[in-house]
Amino acid sequence: MNILLVEDEPNVVSVISRGLSDEGFTVSVAPDGLIGKQLAAENQFDLIILDIMLPGINGLELCKIVKAETPNVPIIMLTALGTTENVVNGLDNGADDYLIKPFKFAELFARIRMLLRRYNGAANLDQVINIADLQINLSAKTVKRNNKEIILTATEYRLLEFMAKNKSKILSRIDILESVWDIDFNLGTNVVDVYVNYLRKKIDKNADQKLIHTAVGLGYVLKG
Repeated sequence: MNILLVEDEPNVVSVISRGLSDEGFTVSVAPDGLIGKQLAAENQFDLIILDIMLPGINGLELCKIVKAETPNVPIIMLTALGTTENVVNGLDNGADDYLIKPFKFAELFARIRMLLRRYNGAANLDQVINIADLQINLSAKTVKRNNKEIILTATEYRLLEFMAKNKSKILSRIDILESVWDIDFNLGTNVVDVYVNYLRKKIDKNADQKLIHTAVGLGYVLKG
């Protein structure tokens, strides 16, 4: 799922981008309304999160423009303007939902899921990741390849999930260490290489299509 975030507050951008990336979403960020308009016109997004008070084009105007061109894209307005008049104005300009700052990420994420289900009927939108014939169920924490279950250790699963949520992205050893083990290792350690090899033996060993690839000198990437 691809989400466009049009927001000029760096702290808000950081919280939302990190939270959604951790949930497996791809997030594009526009720091002002003009860039937001351009990105919305040039790309296909599943949902847009939109501030109102933006440089260039304000969020209300941008919402009208986007809805006129792509009416089936859900839009959440996320703003400090919290009066009843503000809320009504936002909804009247095409927003599907309206969340007032300060906010809790859990509430934002719940509203995102609700809107995506409403528009796409995606009951399992954040529950399963499919890459080629590899299926990762994030709720059950199970893994299948070609419909055959693969038994992983807890660490192997965390590594695979992290790579899957960042599919097609080259991940450095430091990226993996910090995200999977959550502690600072000696940079000379080969723990990442060891566990990637463990995964390869379970995920790719008997498959014609290899999914785990080495980017020489850079790290590893999971792609189909």
